[in-house]
Amino acid sequence: MKLSLVVPCYNEQDNVQEFYHCTKACFKGHIDDYEIVFVNDGSADKTLEKLKTLVEYDEPNLQIISFSRNFGKESAIYAGLARSKGERVCIIDADLQQRPEVVLEMMKIMDSKPETDCVCAYQEKRKESGLMSFTKSMFYKIINKLSEVDFVNGASDFRLMNRTMVNTILSMTEYHRFSKGIFGWIGFNTEYIPYEVAQRKHGETKWSPGKLFKYAMGGIIAFSTAPLKFVTFIGFLSAFLAVAYMIFVIIQKLCFGIAVPGFATITVLILLMGGLILFCLGIIGEYLAKMYVQLKSRPIYIEREHLENKHTDNEK
Repeated sequence: MKLSLVVPCYNEQDNVQEFYHCTKACFKGHIDDYEIVFVNDGSADKTLEKLKTLVEYDEPNLQIISFSRNFGKESAIYAGLARSKGERVCIIDADLQQRPEVVLEMMKIMDSKPETDCVCAYQEKRKESGLMSFTKSMFYKIINKLSEVDFVNGASDFRLMNRTMVNTILSMTEYHRFSKGIFGWIGFNTEYIPYEVAQRKHGETKWSPGKLFKYAMGGIIAFSTAPLKFVTFIGFLSAFLAVAYMIFVIIQKLCFGIAVPGFATITVLILLMGGLILFCLGIIGEYLAKMYVQLKSRPIYIEREHLENKHTDNEK
């Protein structure tokens, strides 16, 4: 099989069927040997029901993976890659903001440049608030300074990969996954192309500011030990300042007879040091928590149901 589309879905009941038929119409006359792998990530709406309708109508080359609960988009991507059969695999969202026409463009690039292992699409112009755009740009600047992995500003999960790269990603079985970091860490020859995000027709984005912040922090912790080094620096700086202040107080008392500052100063120092200690423990705790979960060796996802239709258009 030439191409697999991996489509993570979470509460996309109004989009999945339209995505399927739109992709089918777009690929007609360009790519015949392909499959679409939908991954239902524990949707609470009728996403799974709508996907099963496609199987009932005997739509060709279709896989449906349904999780036992919501495991998150990263797990859905991993499951789709694991089930994909194509020589090339493309990750694409179900909301049609990432258009299948761009996939055809990616395919042409890889056909014309055999040395290219991956074609990644990035947003040339972000269709979001100025604050959100600024925040995302700052995230990329920060993580690039903290991490040894190179993160391209605006690069998304919307990318086409060859089978060698897909198999390499599947060999990385870490539980807390951050695909943007994994793509960069494994290397491979990647070409970046701009694309324009289409307007979402149905539903709402699943990424709230809180989820984006959590996702960003997870990425920093997964691909950088800089926060731990920062804790060491804070400890050293605090000890240095404490010794310097102690010497200063002793000189004041012995040489100038100035009374040692009293209750207010001591209280402030105790609260400051206590806050720094708790902050540092919190950073260490984030790393320990991820190690704790990883050592349990629990599966990245639990597959509740897998449906597959292997018929082709010629067989119908």
